Amino acid sequence: MGIQDKKLLCIIKEMLKANIVMPNGKTVTPTKGTPQGGILSPLLSNVVLNELDWWISSQWETMPTHYPYKQKTNKQGTEIKNHTYRALRQSNLKEMYIVRYADDFKIFCRNYHDAKQAYIAVVKWLQDRLKLAVSEEKSTITDLKQRYSEFLGFKLKVKPKGKKFVVHSHMSDKAVKNAKKSISKCVKSMKRPSNEREQYKEIIQYNATVVGLHNYYRIATNVSLDFADIAFDIKKQINNRLDVKTNGTLTKGFIKERYGKSKQLRFLNGHPLIPVGYVQTKDAQHKRKIINKYTVDGREFIHKNLRIDVDTMLWLMRHPVLDKSIEFADNRISLFAAQYGKCAVTGVVLLPHDIYCHHKIPLEKGGTDSYANLVLITESIHKLIHATKEDTIQKYLIELGLTSKQLEKCNKLRTQAELPTI
Repeated sequence: MGIQDKKLLCIIKEMLKANIVMPNGKTVTPTKGTPQGGILSPLLSNVVLNELDWWISSQWETMPTHYPYKQKTNKQGTEIKNHTYRALRQSNLKEMYIVRYADDFKIFCRNYHDAKQAYIAVVKWLQDRLKLAVSEEKSTITDLKQRYSEFLGFKLKVKPKGKKFVVHSHMSDKAVKNAKKSISKCVKSMKRPSNEREQYKEIIQYNATVVGLHNYYRIATNVSLDFADIAFDIKKQINNRLDVKTNGTLTKGFIKERYGKSKQLRFLNGHPLIPVGYVQTKDAQHKRKIINKYTVDGREFIHKNLRIDVDTMLWLMRHPVLDKSIEFADNRISLFAAQYGKCAVTGVVLLPHDIYCHHKIPLEKGGTDSYANLVLITESIHKLIHATKEDTIQKYLIELGLTSKQLEKCNKLRTQAELPTI
């Protein structure tokens, strides 16, 4: 198919032939297919179906016109081809657009006649050109004015609004069922923890699950109705299983910013439980064309925008410091995002086991766990801040090799801790 990177082809070959360990402990060498949930499937689907994308595009979107109409480009890099499309609509061409994610795709047409012909053409093209069979059970022609069509956990339908039609979208029935199941599992885990620390970890898992569902499905236009249905069942379960309170204190951080105004907010042993039913629709945003993990420029742009290490942040959420307050735990996570995952003194990237949340004014001297009194630093910097012996100070100065500006920041923290400057 034109792929000439021999290293990539060798890696793909090894992954396809990798042995599978069965439940009984035996290993089996696969003869076909790819590992479910692996990283290979999306790569291969993009390689194989790339030709389908361009073939569908050539039938309408990229069809050349006799007159070279001027085109504009929006800030995301998408071409605005209104004049071109206006000319193409005067021809006998069938207007169609493809939306694809891995091997799941939809082709949108103007009417049933065009959709029927496009369906037959695509099925034959996939069989003849790519030797791929289309699942008849999962493939169908749907009139979006009459019935819903499901795609990636959503179900879509169009309804009239004035002289036009607008999309009405919901979570799919299966997605609602799975969401109830996963949140319910988190609620059960919070019921009888072995100790307070374990319960706090389960609360964090519950909040992460709810936020994850909100973030993914909130581009649905009727998402609030779907989560209201989910919340109705979960609320009864929480009230029956857990001793929740309506009053509690929210410190500065993500939960306060997004969910602080909700009257559905509840607290378990002082810890906030994110309300399942408090979600608002957010308009889907088009990605910039330059964002592409398959090109050098695209990957560079992704890394430029990825300011924090999400894995490290999740590690902080799942490993709260023992014997510390809720405020300290929440502010520790907020500071990691605010500092872009870097040490406040040296600017080096913070690793999970080398993160220390330092009190600027020590607790024994009147300091608090407030956001303003905390800062994230490395373990070595923390030891240097509190070092009093000259040989210890010199040891860490040599080890760290601080610049004058970094030493100034370190001395400022030493001063706040009522220690002499270096």
